[in-house]
Amino acid sequence: MIRIAGLGLVALLLAACSGQTETAGAAQAVGAAGAPGTATVPGVPAATVAFEGGDQLSPKDPIVVKASGGTLQAVTVTNPQTGNGVKGDLSPDKTTWTSTDHLRYGSTYQVAATAVNQAGAATEQRGEVHTIKPSGVATPALFQSASGDFGVGLIIGLKFDHDIADKAAVEKSFKVTSSPAQDGGWYWVGKREVHFRPKEYWKAGSTVKLETTTFGMPIGGGVYGGQDVSATYKIHDSWIAKADGKTHQIKAYHNGQLVKTAPTSMGKTANTPPRGPTPTFNGTHTVLGKEDHKIMDSCSYGVCEGDPGYYKAPENWNVRISNDGEYLHENLKTVGVQGSDNVSNGCLNMNTENAKWFFDTFNVGDVVEVTNSGGPQLAINNGHGDWAISWSAWQAGSALHG
Repeated sequence: MIRIAGLGLVALLLAACSGQTETAGAAQAVGAAGAPGTATVPGVPAATVAFEGGDQLSPKDPIVVKASGGTLQAVTVTNPQTGNGVKGDLSPDKTTWTSTDHLRYGSTYQVAATAVNQAGAATEQRGEVHTIKPSGVATPALFQSASGDFGVGLIIGLKFDHDIADKAAVEKSFKVTSSPAQDGGWYWVGKREVHFRPKEYWKAGSTVKLETTTFGMPIGGGVYGGQDVSATYKIHDSWIAKADGKTHQIKAYHNGQLVKTAPTSMGKTANTPPRGPTPTFNGTHTVLGKEDHKIMDSCSYGVCEGDPGYYKAPENWNVRISNDGEYLHENLKTVGVQGSDNVSNGCLNMNTENAKWFFDTFNVGDVVEVTNSGGPQLAINNGHGDWAISWSAWQAGSALHG
C-alpha cells in the first residue's frame, strides 16, 4: 500500500534488484532540503514530485522518485521499522532518483523528496511505500560450499527451506556458467532440493559459477524467493578410480593415465551370518570427505549394540564415498583376501600403504566408479549418486523439460 502527502501521485517503477539489505543509519539525502511545502514565483510553475509504479512493491524492485518541471534537490528514504536508510542514485539530469539498496519483505518505507523549479522555488513531497508480505519466504542454501577446489565429479545445487510449488519459474531464475563452456542441466531431487551436473564429468581446470536470482519472485502458494546465493567452484585435475568387484582391483587414473593399481576387498555378497550380504553399491561415487582416523560404528546405519553384526572399530585413512557408510580405508584384518575376495561390510578395504596413497591423493569431487560389486545402484540421495542417472533421465528431471 502507498500513502502520500503533499503534491503528486505515488507509485513504483519496476526494475531488477536482489538480496535483502539496507544501509544502517540515516537515509541518504540528495542536496539540501528546502522548506516544507511549496514556494511560488509568479509566472513560473511549481515543480512536482511523483513516486512512480504501483501498489505493494516487490522488494527486488527499486523505489523511484521523479520530478517534473524542475530537478530533485533532496531525497530521503527510511525504514522506521529498522531505523535504516536506503541509498540511491540520482540521474545525470537530476530528475530521477532510484534506490540501490535491497529492500525487505513486509516493510514500510517513508519517502521525503524536495524538488525545485526553474526559479529555485521548492516543493516537498512525502509518502509511504509498502513492500509485499508473503505467506512464506523460501531461502536457498548451497548444496556444496565453494571452499577449496574440487574433482571432475562435483555435483552442485541448492536446498530450499520451503517446498517449491512453481519449480519451472524457480529453475529459470538459476544461472550456471562454466569456463570452458559445458552442456549441463538441473534435476529436482524433491520438493526442496535441486542438483546440477554436466552431461559428462567437468573438464579438468574448469571454473563453474552458480547464481540465483530468486529473491522477490512469487514461487507458488503465496511463497516468495529469499536471499540469493552464489558460488564459484574451481575444478582441479581429473582423478578417477575404477574399482572392479570381479578382479578385486582398484585402479587410479590421473588425467586419463593409469598411475596406481591396488588390491581391494569390497562388501561381501555371500549370505553369511550374522548380517548376510553387505555388497558395495554399484555405480559412480564421488568423494564426499576424508578423515585420517575414525571410529567405524555400525549403529550409524541402524545396526546397534546387541544386534547381529554390530561392530565398532577404529579405522585409518578413510575416504568417504557415500552417505551410507561406504569408505575407501585401511583394514589390516582383510589384507589376506584383498585382491581375491569381497568380505567387507560395504567399504573398499586396502592395506596401509595403498589406503594412505588414496587418502593423500583423492579429494572432494574426485570420482570412484564401482562395477561388478553385486550390490544395488547407488541412489541419488546416498551421497552423489547423480552420475548413475542416464543423461536422458537427468534431463527429464528438469522442471523445464520433464
